[in-house]
Amino acid sequence: MTVALVIIVSMLVFSAFFSGMEIAYVSANKIHIELEKKQEGFLASVLTRITEKPSKFIATMLVGNNIALVVYGIYMGDVLMDWSQTMLPLTYDGLVADLLTVLLTKFQLLTQTIISTGVILLVAEFLPKVFFQVYANNFVKFFAFPAYVFYLLFWPISWFVIWVSDNVLKRFFKTEGDAVQLSFSKIELGDYISEQMESVEDKESVDSEIQIFQNALEFSEVKAREVMVPRTEIMAVELRETPKNLRKLFSETGYSKILVYRDDIDDIIGYVHSFELFKKPKTLRSILLPVEFVPETMLVHEILDMLIKKRRSIAVVLDEYGGTSGMITVEDIVEELFGEIEDEHDSVVLMEERVSEDEFLFSARLEVDYINQEYDLELPESENYETLGGLVLHHTEEIPEKDEIVDIEEFRFTIEAVSNTKIDTLHLKVMQES
Repeated sequence: MTVALVIIVSMLVFSAFFSGMEIAYVSANKIHIELEKKQEGFLASVLTRITEKPSKFIATMLVGNNIALVVYGIYMGDVLMDWSQTMLPLTYDGLVADLLTVLLTKFQLLTQTIISTGVILLVAEFLPKVFFQVYANNFVKFFAFPAYVFYLLFWPISWFVIWVSDNVLKRFFKTEGDAVQLSFSKIELGDYISEQMESVEDKESVDSEIQIFQNALEFSEVKAREVMVPRTEIMAVELRETPKNLRKLFSETGYSKILVYRDDIDDIIGYVHSFELFKKPKTLRSILLPVEFVPETMLVHEILDMLIKKRRSIAVVLDEYGGTSGMITVEDIVEELFGEIEDEHDSVVLMEERVSEDEFLFSARLEVDYINQEYDLELPESENYETLGGLVLHHTEEIPEKDEIVDIEEFRFTIEAVSNTKIDTLHLKVMQES
């Protein structure tokens, strides 16, 4: 009995190992594994061998798991049979005894199946796969050598299984068998960079190249509405404005380009570059330069390609009704990759102050993802808004009043300053979880 229990426990451990390594091998970050393989040493050599043919390694783990389950089933059945006979002895004679024997036999078989299956699912399938999937990179490295031992031990069986499966695939499905290409997806690159950045305690010590690389991975999914200068902050003049007044406006703002509209800001017809004023024009129309029009949902990398090909520097962003939603420049798009680019004319007007450990004073214009990244907060993000003001408006569905308190999850927002059309500044406090 003791020997049987030892074998049962051993088979459960082996089954958990094979199941866990299978899911860990599939879930592990390929970039992480490749970098480990580039290191010199015994571990790098073992990882190189077991990852040389992914399908063969998976087949080895499946063969090992099935062998462990078969041995487990044999010994577990005997133990449960002895236990059930001890717990349910037959004490009746005659016809009643025969009937009870049949019923108890079926009950014993059902009980054995439920107990045996439950133990396998919990101990050898569910729990190991959960742990091995969460810590896939670490477990693949830690158990690389024992996995390689079984890889060699079950080589003939796994080779035969792969040979049969390859022939079936080629004959009936007209596809190649073991032709798995090791490729890196954008998600895996992003996950690996995020892991490296999270492991650094001092965020300021992260190389700018790493941050740029992470921005580049996210660049293809950024839309115009996430980058644009909103309508309320656009500097524009009417077409009948005089060049003299425009020259004064350029001097006061420090801008190099100003949009021009015909009747209102929803009818933008072009822009004027400060350089054109050296031509001493008599009207703005004579120095007007064209702009491109793009929808809010257009991806910024497509906008950048369009502006470069057409040799433009400004695009006007339109909402779903054709009105002006904002404007976007080449500089705005480039800043998505390299971070904020400020010159001597840029003025920082956005409030950003940490009052205490869990209290902040922010301008409502600050973006939610920026706040989460800089202050390690977990403010809810959505495609319905980009800024802190948008977050509050999304939940209140109206412009709140001054000193009004808005609770969103574990965050408490107190409106510090507000106008008729927007929230200007707000106080944020992270509430302690009860």
